[in-house]
Amino acid sequence: MNVQQLNGFKFNWVDVSMPSDADLRELAIQYNLPLTAVSDCLQSDHLPKLEQIDQYTFAIFRMFDVHAEPNAGSFQQLTRKLAVFYTNDLLLTIHRSPTEIIEKVALKYANNSLALRPFELVCKLYKNVLETFQSPLHLIDRDIDVYEERIFLKKRIPDLLKKLYAIKRKTYLIKRLNLINKMVIELMPMNEEKSPFYGDLHDYFIGLETLTDEIYDSSQSLLHVYLSISSQKTNEVMRILTAFSAFFLPLTFIVGVYGMNFEFMPELKLNYGYPMVLICMAAISFTIWIWFKRKGWL
Repeated sequence: MNVQQLNGFKFNWVDVSMPSDADLRELAIQYNLPLTAVSDCLQSDHLPKLEQIDQYTFAIFRMFDVHAEPNAGSFQQLTRKLAVFYTNDLLLTIHRSPTEIIEKVALKYANNSLALRPFELVCKLYKNVLETFQSPLHLIDRDIDVYEERIFLKKRIPDLLKKLYAIKRKTYLIKRLNLINKMVIELMPMNEEKSPFYGDLHDYFIGLETLTDEIYDSSQSLLHVYLSISSQKTNEVMRILTAFSAFFLPLTFIVGVYGMNFEFMPELKLNYGYPMVLICMAAISFTIWIWFKRKGWL
């Protein structure tokens, strides 16, 4: 466990990284933390939340994991957790893996003339957590544009359906996470007067939510377009095969009749029987071709 005391604030800010389960239990005793909140810290897949427990306000945020697998399909695989406890004179941040957000916020707002309170600093932390989703969403949006162009230009892309589904799944997870973040943000000022820091956080979230919804709709539309084009190609192939079947079905019937090799069959002794059958077969094929052209099937 790494414990860091962050200076430059009028309250006590303690940052704890990579704690074990035993370390978290020691922290609970040292700072008199609620046991129910500590048990939530132990759960790596816990979703964002905010609640008031005794003198503490306890919050869990989830940030995008830059080391996540491209095909990550769950909140735990796609994001990392940041737990926060705060009172009027204490801010305690807990995370299992190194993160730049803590140092970034601490460096920017240490010895700040605005004399930030813990609540306002939590708003800044939360905004930086949300900012981690901005770059991945822009990358997804760029990929959608590239795939869309290639689909309409009919350029082959290996495993395209799998890639489109991965994009849709990742965007869907961020969209679902936004719904939970929205509830958390709406609960944040319940015991605090509204401040510019909270307003800044709320405005940023609205922009992120709008961007996510647009990209999710685009990913859905592109997936539907791809499936429609694939279905259209399949129908085109089936149409061609059906046309060939229509040409050869009567010809196969004629050949089958005259290939039965019975001894007493009409026309077998005719001198011009063979060319007459060929001419008849050609006439039938030509008639079918004319009919298909008039129907617009060719």
